[in-house]
Amino acid sequence: MVRRNIFDTLKVGEGVTGMSDQHNLFWDDLAEDLEDPEFLREFVVESVRIATIDRVVNALDEAREAAGLTKADLARAISAEPAVVRRLFSSRHANPTLGTLAEVAAALGMTIKIETMPESERRQVMEPLLSGSAPDRKELARHVGEMRASRARRKVTA
Repeated sequence: MVRRNIFDTLKVGEGVTGMSDQHNLFWDDLAEDLEDPEFLREFVVESVRIATIDRVVNALDEAREAAGLTKADLARAISAEPAVVRRLFSSRHANPTLGTLAEVAAALGMTIKIETMPESERRQVMEPLLSGSAPDRKELARHVGEMRASRARRKVTA
């Protein structure tokens, strides 16, 4: 199954011969930008938001396929226009409401739950948000890169 991941837009030099220096420069520049507390907070919040949406949407799309439902079937089940569901599962820039995700989940016999982050990830996320700084900005930038790499990717044609 092809996966969705908005972090694909941050792919700099991955898998391209001779581009590893550009890739390292990107992450080095990002670490420098993270010196600004406002930028750091926004970067962490957006990174977590995007990764969370990707994870939930991918799980719902897997459940839809496993149930043998088309996107149009699912749209009818939640009394939505087919385009709403199509965009949810196809758009690079999907930003669904929690209400929409809950409705889709319910139609698939699922619920949306909040879970505690693993301790190592929680430290990487909470400390910068609460303090506006990170002890190791390069490590924070690398950690977000790992979040991006660990998420399954959906190549979108929309």
